[in-house]
Amino acid sequence: MREVAATRYIQPLRSGGSVPGVVEADDLGTYVVKFTGSAQGRKALVAEIVVGELARALGLRFPELVMVHFDPAIAESEPHQEVRDLHRASAGVNLGMDYLPGAKDFTPEVARTFRVDPLEAGRIVWLDALTVNVDRTVHSSNLMLWPTFGTVPPRLWLIDHGAALVFHHRWDGSDPAKAYDFRHHALGHYTPDVRAADAELAPKVTEELLREIVAEVPDAWLADEPGFATPDDARTAYVDYLHARVRASAAWLPTDFPTREELAAEEALRAAKTQQGRPSWLKRVPDLHGKPAAEQDWSVHLG
Repeated sequence: MREVAATRYIQPLRSGGSVPGVVEADDLGTYVVKFTGSAQGRKALVAEIVVGELARALGLRFPELVMVHFDPAIAESEPHQEVRDLHRASAGVNLGMDYLPGAKDFTPEVARTFRVDPLEAGRIVWLDALTVNVDRTVHSSNLMLWPTFGTVPPRLWLIDHGAALVFHHRWDGSDPAKAYDFRHHALGHYTPDVRAADAELAPKVTEELLREIVAEVPDAWLADEPGFATPDDARTAYVDYLHARVRASAAWLPTDFPTREELAAEEALRAAKTQQGRPSWLKRVPDLHGKPAAEQDWSVHLG
């Protein structure tokens, strides 16, 4: 993985709890940096590397990751104290993702008109099921459309995998064959062909590939992993678990996805229950909870 040094801090992104920052680097690139000092901790960065690099190895679109050397002094102009505190707690090496200028969130509104091939949808669902990524739902897709300009048609890009690999939060209680509920996956209503994806992708997830991917994780991010004497011991655990999980795909392969109409009916029922629980004077106030967030525009002013 390439290493760069941040030379200019542009702005924070507040769409998620980790408050990543947009920076320019000495290679003239622009990156979204996720900081080691964030509340999610270093496990989230480990998940970003493992799942992101696995996605790329399997042919899915995912922005390049780099290791970013960050000096908090370049961001002293940041007006918010809590963000400055985050930067000071993150001096040193952090994780950067290539910035996609002009990319737009894949929101439910966009999903109503954008066509996704069932096999592409199946590949993404399969990757999420393999890596237990529970944070790609109809309400929070962690998918971007890019490019969104010119004559080139936009494509789906995967981002934000910090919530994946839930097993590494409790190694001793994790069953590699465990199935998870992916009914409300962001691409579930595209009739994802997960069986074809499984036949195509499972043979590619070899022990050798997994070893190459986890080797990209810095020792410092694995040094304090409970239950492991060395970072290499922790790497071996990731390889063993994911390799065992891919071999058990018949047990966890998600195939039950609601249609658009079923999703709409579930949302209407949820909204009705919410309204019933409100005081009479609030029942005329729109229910804003659970509604999709406004589109995230990554085309920040860089001048």
